[in-house]
Amino acid sequence: MLKGISPVISPDLLKIMAEMGHGDEIVISDAHFPAHTFNDTVVRADGVGADAILAGMIPLFELDAYATPVIMMAAVPGDTLDPAVEAKYRAALGYEGEIERMERYAFYDRAKAAYAVVITGETAKYGNIILKKGVTPIA
Repeated sequence: MLKGISPVISPDLLKIMAEMGHGDEIVISDAHFPAHTFNDTVVRADGVGADAILAGMIPLFELDAYATPVIMMAAVPGDTLDPAVEAKYRAALGYEGEIERMERYAFYDRAKAAYAVVITGETAKYGNIILKKGVTPIA
């Protein structure tokens, strides 16, 4: 175990985050997301909420400062979003910026191009989120 890294961040996820370059994207999905259908690089975080994964990632992961770094799935026409899901994710990330909402099939296409998908134990409806990695500042 390493100091200062959340225990919800598995060695596989840590490796993936380290390998990603600026502009690469990672999907943090709910438990129902068809990750293996859309991406060959899938990490499982069963039993862990997406907000816990996001909170564990964000101290280690710089969000893109040049493009909207947070993308979530839009509701299917006739359905509604629970605003508590976005609020929970914002709080986990400490993020107050813009969140892009993407139509379901466009979101799936974006997941195909993502660097990886993390399947969480999240059960909230529309609990999928994409993070775009930025340039890590040199301290």
